[in-house]
Amino acid sequence: MKPSSRWLIAVLALSGCKKAEPAESAGVPAGEHRDEQEHGELPSQLAVTPEIAREAGIETQVVKRAALANAVALPGEIAAEPDRTARVSTVTSGTLEQVDFNEGSTVKKGDVLAVLRVPDVGRLRGALAATTAKAKAARANTERLRALRESGLGAEQAVVDAEAETHAQESEARALGEQLQAIGATAEVGGFRVPLRAPISGSVVSRDAVVGQPISADRVLATVVDLTEVWFLGRVFEKDLGRLRVGARCEVQLNAFPSERFEGTVDHVGQQTDPVARTLTARIRLANPAGKLRLGLFGTAHVEVAEANGSSPQMVVPRGAVAEVGKRSVVFVKAKDGDFVVHAVTLGDAALGQVQVLSGLDEGEEVAVRGVFTLKSMLLKATLSEDEH
Repeated sequence: MKPSSRWLIAVLALSGCKKAEPAESAGVPAGEHRDEQEHGELPSQLAVTPEIAREAGIETQVVKRAALANAVALPGEIAAEPDRTARVSTVTSGTLEQVDFNEGSTVKKGDVLAVLRVPDVGRLRGALAATTAKAKAARANTERLRALRESGLGAEQAVVDAEAETHAQESEARALGEQLQAIGATAEVGGFRVPLRAPISGSVVSRDAVVGQPISADRVLATVVDLTEVWFLGRVFEKDLGRLRVGARCEVQLNAFPSERFEGTVDHVGQQTDPVARTLTARIRLANPAGKLRLGLFGTAHVEVAEANGSSPQMVVPRGAVAEVGKRSVVFVKAKDGDFVVHAVTLGDAALGQVQVLSGLDEGEEVAVRGVFTLKSMLLKATLSEDEH
């Protein structure tokens, strides 16, 4: 069992969970958890030791008033990065004898994806073997003539002619070896079979290969894409072009995952306008460690712009500080004694990782911004325990 699993089990089994009470009836000193009375009845209060908070990576942040960042919305879609895309093809004709991949397969660079039967391989190997033998004989003859010349029994011209023949045979052997290497074969005996290998590590996003299929030169059999990082290509209308800047932070919301936000930055703004749509392209780089960002998914990028949005400052917390418990949005407020008190909150507008809190928090309170999932798990575990009683 991993250490993180052990401490989480300990938290859920041993952490105290106390009903929210008025400060006087709970025997809490003045100033401790007064917010429960100010914000109404709350579901629970969690006792978290400093050691557990440290191991769980729980971090807090002081609530402040601020205006949300202004943003421009760019519709667009997920696309593969060209430098992380490769096509599996062959430079010679043949017949597919074996296929070892499917669309969606994860492959590593160098993995054999298919085997091609190429009649020309045998001819090239035979020519290479013959030429290599001739080159060795020519080299031996050159050495013999050089020794005779040094002993005064041979002519200089004979040595020159022999060296020229040796260089010619060796050059032809190298050329034949390079031809074999270009089509994916080796000089060793291996019949007529040529393996086709993955040029990069990634996921197979397309396949056009069937056993027995005749293959012509340059035929694309598969496309492999490294999806650990992708692009979102947003469409920029001319009226918004002057507001964008390279390096601006943004959030991408996809139609497939409406409740999630994917953070990125503007990597490039195009130099050419689409003559039909009258838009340019903004390229936004997105990390994709979980593999959720699939090619072609549509969505909207909200890109930060410099000008103020004119809204009055409100209590603002990071989006990650808010958890959904049942049908309510809650945050975890750290009290002076180290406990975390659950506050039900009413949310307002959100932008670029920040969300307004219209009620349920006071300025200056500390809310958990990291480790929120752990606190939510403790709360749910405590609720289940109470139901059992």
